[in-house]
Order: sequence, then structure tokens, then C-alpha cells
Amino acid sequence: MVASTNILGGKIVGAFSFSTTAPEKLQDKYDVVIVGSGATGLTCALQAHELGLQPLVVEKMAKIGGNTNRASSGMNAAETNVQLQHGIVDSFAEFYQETYHGGGYLNDPQLLRYFSTHAVLALDWLSAHGIELSDLTLTGGMSKKRAHRPASTAPIGAFLIQGLLQALQQQKIPLVTETTVTRLLRSTSGATQGVEVKFADGTKKTLHSKVVVLATGGFGASKELLQKYRPDLLGYRTTNHAGATGDGLRLAHQVGAELMQMNLIQVHPTVQQDNPHAFLIGEAVRGEGALLVSKGKRFVNELDTRRIVSNQITALPEKSAYLVFDQQVRERVKAIDFYLKIGLVVTASSIAELAQKVGFEVAKLEETVKTWNQAVERGLDPQFGRTTGFGNGLTTAPYYAIHVAPAVHYTMGGIHINEKTQVLDGNGDVIPGLLAAGEVAGGLHGNNRIGGNSIAETIVFGRQAGQQAKVFTEQG
Repeated sequence: MVASTNILGGKIVGAFSFSTTAPEKLQDKYDVVIVGSGATGLTCALQAHELGLQPLVVEKMAKIGGNTNRASSGMNAAETNVQLQHGIVDSFAEFYQETYHGGGYLNDPQLLRYFSTHAVLALDWLSAHGIELSDLTLTGGMSKKRAHRPASTAPIGAFLIQGLLQALQQQKIPLVTETTVTRLLRSTSGATQGVEVKFADGTKKTLHSKVVVLATGGFGASKELLQKYRPDLLGYRTTNHAGATGDGLRLAHQVGAELMQMNLIQVHPTVQQDNPHAFLIGEAVRGEGALLVSKGKRFVNELDTRRIVSNQITALPEKSAYLVFDQQVRERVKAIDFYLKIGLVVTASSIAELAQKVGFEVAKLEETVKTWNQAVERGLDPQFGRTTGFGNGLTTAPYYAIHVAPAVHYTMGGIHINEKTQVLDGNGDVIPGLLAAGEVAGGLHGNNRIGGNSIAETIVFGRQAGQQAKVFTEQG
């Protein structure tokens, strides 16, 4: 039994335990084996099951959910009913263009086109399973509120995992943990035939299937792969869970898959690192009005792309900064309650007291907040050209600050796939029966991922992988 945490908001509430499958209960054959239990893998399994397939999810870690558990902001989508209910008129074209621009125009156009037009359908699919994302927030690089989240503003990641696990349990879809896929099995003609797995006790088993889906996430926690592709980032902390070590990349490469854009690794600008564990401070905090401050002064457009904001923080002499916000921001971002609970937040009854506690000159911080509040009233930021996140000024005590610095967050590169999630070899040919989706796949985000796009990617392409598994089994 794997116990989940309580999740508030939407329709997913209360305590919940998920029953994993014992290794000795596994069959010898499944229609599709899905490697990885983050949102991509769970979505794929549920979609495949709904299409009449018999899926199995294989997870190497003891805990289900991967990096999805750590996601906090939201799920981007355009032209949604939720946006219209909030008075926001959006378009697929704007979503596409802003993601393309944010990725340095290095995004795969076919992947991006499918993504930007199918995120709304993915949102509707979640809603049909009782996973309601009816509130909105803003992330850097987006001109409109596209990041959908639970009505409670609870962190989206754990909320999604619990909702998907409930659906899997209702459908009796098997999921085995502490089981490592050691190799992919192929026929003499090159078609996928299944996987070889190793259990926690060291025993091995062959699982036959016509389709294998790699949903293993990225490699942000692998020192070996960082050394190979981005040695300049070895000194950075990481926001990734310990299992994000690039297993799917190795498996795919062993059967001839092409790896692309492997040097494109995102550094997240706002990570609290003063403790043994690094904690990502979600982009929604800035999206709802927080400022980034160094020595009492702003120094950047807080809602520029992650790459630009990270570079601006790294360029500071201290290579870190403070997020400064008020009670109104706290009330609009539920995750802040968690940050407070674990001691990441400085609290003060006034701006002057907050300045003293973090070591800023009182007059400088007071002037910074005053100037910002005036900018909010005018809807214009002459200092840094911020055009979004003007909902409220910082006017309501208590006031808060969180010390942040950049950390390795997301690997944009990965397995080369097409918009059908089919894995391609070095010649651009499809490897029959092998699919990949989520962070393990490269190409969607270009050189910078927009906040809120990774969760959308997991659902959009997790569903696509489940659908294409059905197509392949029918063709076979």
C-alpha cells in the first residue's frame, strides 16, 4: 500500500492509499508496458485502459509520482472554459507563439503545434475523471493566465498524482514499484517485444508486450549525465527527486534511438537552498505579485523567462536574491503555507521589520515596495517592463521573504520523438512499438521551458502515447 497525502480542492479530497502490485502477481504478457509512474505514465496507463488495452506501469522507486509530486504552479492550456469563466479570451496561436519565443525558437514545431492545440482537451479529460483545475495563475513568459490549478490553489503535482492513482485503482490497473527495467526486448526485425525487469530482491523477469512507453522523466539528478552534457552545472543544487537519473535515455539509446538537444538544461531561478534539501518556490508566487529583490532593490522583470531571470540572479555578486510578498499573495498561493510550515519563510509585521530581518536597508526596501505599488495602480512598470502579475500591490501585512537562488530543474533535451510520441532512430525512422513522452522526450520546449508547460506536456503526450499504443496493437 502506498499512502498519499491529503489534497484539498476540486473533487480529490481526503486520505487515500493505493495498492501496488506484488512482483509475484505479475503476468508474463501485457499489451503495453509503461516505464515510470509520474503523471505521464499514469495518464498513459489510464488512457490505454480506456481504449481496451491491458497496461502495466513499472516504477523503479518506492514512491509513486516522480517529479510530478514536486510541481506546484499549474497546467497551461489555451481557449479553455475556465479562462472564459475568468473573463480571459485566449488563442492557440498566442499559446504556440509565446512558447516558441520562450524556447528560443528551438522548439519542434510539430510537437508544439500538437501540444498547444490539445492541452485544452487534456484539461477536459482530467475533468471527466474528477480532477478539476478551475483556478488560474500566471507563469513567466506567458502574457495571459493559462496555468490551471485546483480551486484551493493547492500545489498541482500531488493533486494530479492522487487523482490519477484513484482512477487507476478504480480500474484495477497494475502498478509495480521498486522494479527496474534493465533492457528493452526487440525482435530480429527490430520491433519491440517487451522488457526485462529486476526486482528489489535481485530476481529478474521478462515481461512481453507489443508496445513499451518510456515515461521515466529527465536526468536532472544525474551527476554522470550533467558531467557529460553540461559540466558547468555540476556545482548547482537540483530540484529533482533522486530517481531522475536518465534511465529511459539509456534504454532508448541502447536500441538505436536518437537523443537530441541534450545540452539544453533549465536552471530554475527561485529555489530555497539554505537547508539540506532544496525546495523549489513555485512560479505562482511571482505570478501572483511577489518581487525579486537584491539589497533592497528590484533588478529584473520577475515574470521574464526562467532562463533570463536565472541569469540575472547568477550575475548578482551574492548569486541569490529574496522573494518579497504580502498576505494577499500568500492567500492566493496555497503552497506558501507549506513553505512556512517547514521554515523557509521570513515573516514580519511591516516592510521595515522585514528589511531588518533579511539585512536590507529599510529605506531602500520601503521605496521599492512603494514604487511597485504605484506601478500596480497604473498597470505599468517603467523600471523593468513587467506587464503581468499586477493583480494587487504589496499592501497587506504580514509581509514575507524567501531566500532563493538558481538550481538545476528541467532537462529539455531527450529522446527524439514525433508528435505521435513514436521514438525515432538516427535516420529519422520510427522504432516499431517504442513510444516516449514527458520529460524523457526532447524537442517540445526548445532552450527554455515555460512554467506550467511540463504538467500540460505530461497529460497531453501521456494521452497521446496511450492512444498510439492502441493504434500500434491494432496494426500489429
